[in-house]
Amino acid sequence: MRVPFSGVGTALITPFNHDGSVDTAGVSRLARRQVDAGVHTLVPCGTTGEAPTLSVDEKRQIIELVAAEAKGRALVLAGAGGYDTQEVIHMAGVAKAAGADGLLSVTPYYNKPTPEGLYQHYHAIAESTDLPIVVYNVPGRTGVNVDPATLIRLASIPNIIGVKEASGNINQMAEICRGVPADFLVLSGDDAIALPLMALGGHGVISVVSNQAPAEMVQLVEAFERGALDEARHWHNQLLPLMQVNFVESNPGPVKFSMASMGLCSPVYRLPMVSPLLPDRDRILSAMRKFGLPVVAGLTKGV
Repeated sequence: MRVPFSGVGTALITPFNHDGSVDTAGVSRLARRQVDAGVHTLVPCGTTGEAPTLSVDEKRQIIELVAAEAKGRALVLAGAGGYDTQEVIHMAGVAKAAGADGLLSVTPYYNKPTPEGLYQHYHAIAESTDLPIVVYNVPGRTGVNVDPATLIRLASIPNIIGVKEASGNINQMAEICRGVPADFLVLSGDDAIALPLMALGGHGVISVVSNQAPAEMVQLVEAFERGALDEARHWHNQLLPLMQVNFVESNPGPVKFSMASMGLCSPVYRLPMVSPLLPDRDRILSAMRKFGLPVVAGLTKGV
């Protein structure tokens, strides 16, 4: 039986209507596409979902819609993080009521807490809920790194069950895998590092590229899990150009452009996110075509 929240989790984009409102039908449709492809965990209301621009009511609605599609087939790890501990605690309660199975909680950004501040922040969240919590460490966005010693300390809190590690520091990841308990989930926050991190003892990935290619990312991870290393490397090599082009500009700009080019959502962002520049659009479309993703004729000009 699969360990909860291991394997492939997809950091879902949030589709918007042309008036800027949440495309609720699109949320359900994209979640269903993921579940049908065999993705193990759906991750709404994270960075890729433009969470900082979503109201609490919009997040609640999105989580409810995703949970309804995932029920019995996948788990829901809802984004609930930020720089105000009390607001995060409130959002944790909203997410639980909306049907989330767990919380993905990004480190406080901008105010750059000390290691002790990070520990107390997550300790307070954990005390407020019985949902399992995955710490999200992405220092390139938040300006603060959860060092291995702090993470090992957090792992002693019963309902802090894992980390989404997006530091880009493979040495740090190796130290974490060596230092945390065997049942503590170490998930890659970078698609391109998912395979090497699993080789170090990681448990999977919370993925951006699985928005575009969910079945293929599942094949990569499940091949590794059953020891088919050549197959896992094959899928890694096939997906790598797409993984890389998704970060040619700030996420989720490229992946949302790609999804819109496939006809899966409208090309609508919420400021300060905007569509990629024209040269980067060409790079994204080239990577999509090489991988074999469909590009709907006529959509890309206005995207």
